[in-house]
Amino acid sequence: MNFWDSSAIVPLLLGERMTAAVRDILSGDRQVHVWWGTEIECVSTIARLEREGIDPSIVAAALDRLSALREDWNEVNPGALVRDTARRLLRVHPLRAANALQLAAAWVLADQNPSSVTMVSLDDRLRDAARREGFLLVPERA
Repeated sequence: MNFWDSSAIVPLLLGERMTAAVRDILSGDRQVHVWWGTEIECVSTIARLEREGIDPSIVAAALDRLSALREDWNEVNPGALVRDTARRLLRVHPLRAANALQLAAAWVLADQNPSSVTMVSLDDRLRDAARREGFLLVPERA
């Protein structure tokens, strides 16, 4: 079972260096599990790029791909267990709040057995914390 961090979702929406790698992961397991706030994090990235001047047609296509992907993904909803786990993770790892919530959602999805879930992430800080918590990680990083 794969849990997708927003850093790995964005290359599915926009052509980036890691797009082929994350598409390969998705083609191997079409079931995408995400944190409840993933859509907002992805829109934030797209909006930042839009403000920086990327072509409006690229923005529109990325938002359309996000909507299509969202139709099929499974969200880990906010709740006390996610919040409490994120609080613990912030005390143990050098994470920002959103990354702590991502990792906490993966922890809840894994039913507190992190080796049962593979974390799909491109964020080095989140990957380090996930590895230390016992998650498997993809893609391989150089």
